[in-house]
Amino acid sequence: MRPPLPAGLIAAYWRLTRGATLGAQGIVIGKDEQVLLVRHGYRDGWHFPGGGIEWRETAETAVVREVFEETGVVVEGRPCFHGLFANFATLPSDHIAVFVIREWRRPIVPPPSLEIRESRFFSRRELPDGVAPGTARRLAELYDGAAPTAVW
Repeated sequence: MRPPLPAGLIAAYWRLTRGATLGAQGIVIGKDEQVLLVRHGYRDGWHFPGGGIEWRETAETAVVREVFEETGVVVEGRPCFHGLFANFATLPSDHIAVFVIREWRRPIVPPPSLEIRESRFFSRRELPDGVAPGTARRLAELYDGAAPTAVW
């Protein structure tokens, strides 16, 4: 397996090849309202699983694919759209579509890789240190009744 490219190089490539970028992330809800988070090898913190939407792929299809690739979770039923958020801190035209996933199974747990170092379920009240700010905001919207914002 080839090592991942540095995040800055990837961002520069996307900026040059696309007018806007769009990603999809999934809030996978488990038993007792636990939430599935991943820790990447190329950026700090804990995040929802997800990634870029490919050509000729819907946001819903992308989140199903990315969640499986990163965590081994097979989405059953339709993910519920939560919102579209601007992630301008990453790129000047980046957006993230977020879906809530309550119907799923996990036949495999992929081993740690250069991309995904770890994937784990956490209680909403016992999140790990280093939860990414956008991830924390989405959880506050979902669980605490916080008003949704347009910003990741």
